[in-house]
Amino acid sequence: MCRNITALRGLEPAATEEEIQAAALQYVRKVGGLSSISAATQAAVDAAVADIAAITTRLLAELPERKVPPKSVPPLRRPEVQARIRAREHAHAHDHAHPHDHAHPHDHDHAHPHD
Repeated sequence: MCRNITALRGLEPAATEEEIQAAALQYVRKVGGLSSISAATQAAVDAAVADIAAITTRLLAELPERKVPPKSVPPLRRPEVQARIRAREHAHAHDHAHPHDHAHPHDHDHAHPHD
């Protein structure tokens, strides 16, 4: 599991929905002993993550303000993690935008001057 659950209370700015969801997913994966999520586990994981994220949101809203901010920065706020996410999104978008790019360069229907 690439990310550890970090303290979300006392962050400035406050924890985002995405950070709460990521923490909930890590909790579910850890408790469930899941290194990956399969079709057989997807529904149970999704339901648990939704429940845990909702409870976490309520907990953070009900706790008093923290006097000292957390010592560690949540993974989604770290520049190296943001760079990996952007690179992954860029690669994913590129793959879907150009599905024919993997074809052999000579497989095109272009006429060649020597034909």
